[in-house]
Order: sequence, then C-alpha cells, then structure tokens
Amino acid sequence: MRRPRFPRAAAARTAAGSSALLAGLALLTGCGIRGTAVPVDAGGAPSRATCVVRPGAQSSAASGSAALSVQLLCTSQLLPVTRNVPLPDGDDAVKVARALLDELRRQPSPAEDDAGFSTDVPGNLSVAGPGRGDPSATLRLSTAPDDLPPPALAQLVCTYAGTAAADGKSSVVLGGPGTEKPKRYTCTDELRTRPESVQGTGVTVS
Repeated sequence: MRRPRFPRAAAARTAAGSSALLAGLALLTGCGIRGTAVPVDAGGAPSRATCVVRPGAQSSAASGSAALSVQLLCTSQLLPVTRNVPLPDGDDAVKVARALLDELRRQPSPAEDDAGFSTDVPGNLSVAGPGRGDPSATLRLSTAPDDLPPPALAQLVCTYAGTAAADGKSSVVLGGPGTEKPKRYTCTDELRTRPESVQGTGVTVS
C-alpha cells in the first residue's frame, strides 16, 4: 500500500510554520518569559495617597477654637493634620484630652480622605481623669490601652504628647477602666514611622 504524498508546497508551509513557532518559543525563553495559562497577580496598584491636605481645604478657626495638630494615619505612618479644635476653658488636662479625642474619633474630612488619611481610634472611646491612687497626670480610657488597635493607641500617645493633656511632656500616662496600674507611653520617631511598634512600650507607673 502506497503512502499518500503531500504536495511540496504544503510541506514547505508546514516546515515554515514549525520554524516560526520554534523561533517564537526561543525568543520567549531568551527573555526569561514562560508561557502560562494561570493569571498572574502583579500586586496592588501603587498608592495615590499624597498625605498632604490641599492648602485652604481646612476651615478657618472659629471663635473659641484653635488650630491644633492631631495624628492621623497615612501610608501606615503617623502624620500631623491641623484641625480647628474647640478649646475648653483653661488648661484642664482631661478637657483637653477629650477635645483631642473627639477629633481623633471623627472621620477624616473629604480633603483629608482624598489625601489618604484615616483614623483607627474607635468612635465609642472615651477618656476620664485619674482614679484613686493614680498619678495626677493619668488619663483613664474606657478601653484598656493594650486592648486598642496598636495604630489607635499610637495616635492617642502622639496626639496627646506635648499638650496640656500630657502636662506638656513627650509622654503620657494612660490607663484603662479597671484598677490595673497605668502605663507611661512616649511618642518617638520610631512610633510615628511604625505605629504598630507601640505594643509593649508602656512602662508601668505607681
């Protein structure tokens, strides 16, 4: 039985097609690219956060308020944002602490949100003065500091630091609603850069 013979033109086209396919595979291999039928995850899109609020986007200070800095989160860091905060009468530490906490609980304004800012401070968090036997500068939170999300605790520490809420110091004494001893937390450059590092940094005070 004689085998069928293909026309020379067809054979030539088949050979040319095979050569082109092999050349294409060689080119891909040379470029370090491997064919795959599985979708490749190239990662998330680059962040568009500017971490800078547009000039003039914040309202002007009203009577009885002052422009103060609160620490918000942007690209996983703490950065200051100027807010017009209603000032309590005098420099009472607890009143100042409550005014600043109100700002940290409030959701970012549209301009702040556009710049990439956010807050982790719970909306139901409250603050009171020292309990029995506490140092006079103690602030008692309605949630124990160690039970707060680390970025939220870092926001509180660095917002209070240097203000009347912390007696003008770079550290603040915070406790929870129970009878456990309060702890002193210090706002540092490391804490601003890595807010989650606040865990375990509190020093018990008596």
